[in-house]
Amino acid sequence: MKALTPMALLAASTILAAGCADSGDDSESEPGAAAALPSWTYDSTSVFPRDRSLNRPEDGIALPDGRLIVADQLDGLRLIADDGTSTPFGNLIAKGYSHRPPDHNGGANGVSLEPGGTHLLLADVFGAAIYRVELSSGAAEKIYQHRYGINTAVRDSKGAIWFTQSAHNTPEQGEARLWAAVDIQRPEGALYRLGVQDGRPAAEAQLIVDSLFFANGLVIDEQHGHLYLAETTGGRVLRFRVNLDAGTVSERTVFADSVAADNLELDRAGNLWAAVPLGNEMVIINTATGARHSAFRTLTEAQRHVGEEFERRGLAGTSRMELLTPAVWAPLPGLITGVILGPDGAPVYLTGLGNALLKFMR
Repeated sequence: MKALTPMALLAASTILAAGCADSGDDSESEPGAAAALPSWTYDSTSVFPRDRSLNRPEDGIALPDGRLIVADQLDGLRLIADDGTSTPFGNLIAKGYSHRPPDHNGGANGVSLEPGGTHLLLADVFGAAIYRVELSSGAAEKIYQHRYGINTAVRDSKGAIWFTQSAHNTPEQGEARLWAAVDIQRPEGALYRLGVQDGRPAAEAQLIVDSLFFANGLVIDEQHGHLYLAETTGGRVLRFRVNLDAGTVSERTVFADSVAADNLELDRAGNLWAAVPLGNEMVIINTATGARHSAFRTLTEAQRHVGEEFERRGLAGTSRMELLTPAVWAPLPGLITGVILGPDGAPVYLTGLGNALLKFMR
């Protein structure tokens, strides 16, 4: 395998600095009851598809019939059947998505399902765009162009789109500028909100929170009025009180410290799933108590030492990218960046920056 490329470093930051085993005693009435949480281990049979034919499936969604749609660096999106075969989805190249190495690498990144369940949003972290795709037909359109790369975009039930900006990387600078914000921590991340005007996204997005250290995964818990945001190189997950009618956030708190998370996902029980790339780990956090459970982790002593050195250099403000080689994530297909949660009883897929997913049964 080749050394880690800049694209594979979208989420790389500080190592998980604290253990993520279960903590506290969760009652069955609260989200994240320990008895209901999975614990998986890696073996080669969990690699999906077996032919490792994907192109950096950083994030994705599950369809009701069991098929998956994942981010794809070459074509923007890819539709995966039960048997692992896949095809491009959405014809995004015709709508402006571009992967032209070495001058410009495609930045297909965050994938989220809209509340109505008929469309998805794809964020382009290099091209600084948001695409909207209809699930039934694959019809796609670019609905917003930002100044800097967009990591994750999520639509709320009022129609507004909230998105994260990780760094000051323009479409022209793309990958190299994003790399710099991972290499040496910079407070260039931000949370934006794109309102609705006459049924269409507004022309300009509103800055909601700035000066974040690599703003990354984003989820909105409308039932409880919270917005969660992964501040990756800051090594924490933030929680805000969100007012969807006003389009504002307040009561900023550090919900989970010492968790250098990438993508976030809420399950039906209200647990927050957080992918930790440099820990090769998927952590489930009880949103009521903050208790943590490690659903998946594979980390050797050598990998742990690399992570500690990566963190040390980050705090010292010195370059650290050369530390990240395939040895950091082996034997996994790539760094873990997210999770795909389907209907109850369906498999769970861990997404990443390699050439395959990891598939586990609940």
